[in-house]
Amino acid sequence: MKFSIGRTAFTKGLNTVSRAISTKTTIPILTGLKIVAGPDGLVLTGSDADISIETTLKADDPDNMLVIESEGAIVLPARFFTEIVKKLPKDTITLEVGENFQTMITSGQSSFTINGLDANNYPHLPEIQTNDAIPLSADLFKQIISQTVVAVSNQESRPILTGVHFVISENHVMAVATDSHRLSQRKVTLETPINGSYDFVIPGKSLTELSKMIDDGQTEVSLSVTENQALFVLGNTLFYSRLLEGNYPDTTRLIPDSHDTRISFEAPVLLAAIERASLLSHESRNNVVKITIDPDKKAVTIYGNSPDVGNVEEDLEPKSLAGGELEISFNPDYMKDALRSFSQSTINIDFTSALRPFTLAPTEDSDSFVQLITPIRTF
Repeated sequence: MKFSIGRTAFTKGLNTVSRAISTKTTIPILTGLKIVAGPDGLVLTGSDADISIETTLKADDPDNMLVIESEGAIVLPARFFTEIVKKLPKDTITLEVGENFQTMITSGQSSFTINGLDANNYPHLPEIQTNDAIPLSADLFKQIISQTVVAVSNQESRPILTGVHFVISENHVMAVATDSHRLSQRKVTLETPINGSYDFVIPGKSLTELSKMIDDGQTEVSLSVTENQALFVLGNTLFYSRLLEGNYPDTTRLIPDSHDTRISFEAPVLLAAIERASLLSHESRNNVVKITIDPDKKAVTIYGNSPDVGNVEEDLEPKSLAGGELEISFNPDYMKDALRSFSQSTINIDFTSALRPFTLAPTEDSDSFVQLITPIRTF
C-alpha cells in the first residue's frame, strides 16, 4: 500500500476516528487505527468495541490532495501515529507499507518507520442496512443530546440508566434520561414521518462523543437502528454505537400532571442565584440549597449554608407566583444542570409538596421539554 495525502485533511480524519479509540481495551489491536486505501479513497476506522467511527477521505475531493499509488490496508498505533502526523514538517505526507507491516511515513526531509499490524485481524464493523434511515436535523439532535444526557446515571449498578431512552414512531421522537434522582424528557416532531417504530437505549458516553462530532457545517444526521447497534451517518463519517440491553423503566408516571405552587423565572437569572448559593453549599458535606416561597409577599428566597464557612441568603423576584407556601431543599448541581439546558428561555417551576419531585419546563411549548428533580429531605 502506498499513498500521499494533505496533512491537514489527514489530521482531521485521524482526530475524528481517534474519538473512538481507547488505551484501556482488552483487545490490543483496538488501540490502533485501521487505514484502508481503496478505489474511492482512504477509509480510516477507530473502535473501542462500544463505539466505532469510520470516515472516508475521498480521492476525488481536491482538498484531500490524495493520490493512491497502490491499494491495501494496515493498522497503526493510534496515539503515536497521530502525533507523528501532526508534527511532520510539510503539507503533504507519503505513507508506504513494506514487508512485515513495516510502515514508512515521509514528509519533506523527515522520515519515520513504525511497526504496523495485519488489518485482517481488526474486528469487522457491524453491518447495518441503511434503507430505513431516519433523517434528523443536526442542530435539533445535538440539542436533544445536550438536554437529556445531563440526567444519565454514572453508576454501573443499573447499566440501563447510563443511557438515553429513545422512542421513535411516525413523526415523534421522545428522549428520556434519569439517574433516579432527576429526569430529563425531550419530545420533538419530525418534519418527515417515518415507517415503523423504534425503542432503544444509547449509552450517554456514545451520545456525548457523537455530539462533539456534529459541527456547524452539518445540516442532517441520519440514524439507522438494529437489534443491538445504532448507526449515525454524518456526511462521509459513520458513527456506530452499541445499544444497552434490557427494559428501560416506565418514566411517564413519574412526571406529575398537576401542581399546587408555580413560580416563573428567566432561566439565566435563577441559574446565577443558584450558582451563588452553591458556592457555600459545596463547602458542606450534604451540598443542599433551600428555596422558600411566600405567596403573600410574592417572594422567593434561596438559602445556602455551610457550618464551617457561613451562609448565603438571596431574595428573588419571580416573573409570576401562584399557589401555597413552600419550603423545599434540593441538590444545587442538579438544578444548575437543568437550568443550563433551557439556555435563555423563561421557565415554570411546578411544586406539589416539599417531599415530592418538582418539574421545570419552558413557559411556551411546555410539553416538549421537562426536567424533574427529586428534593432532599432535610429533617
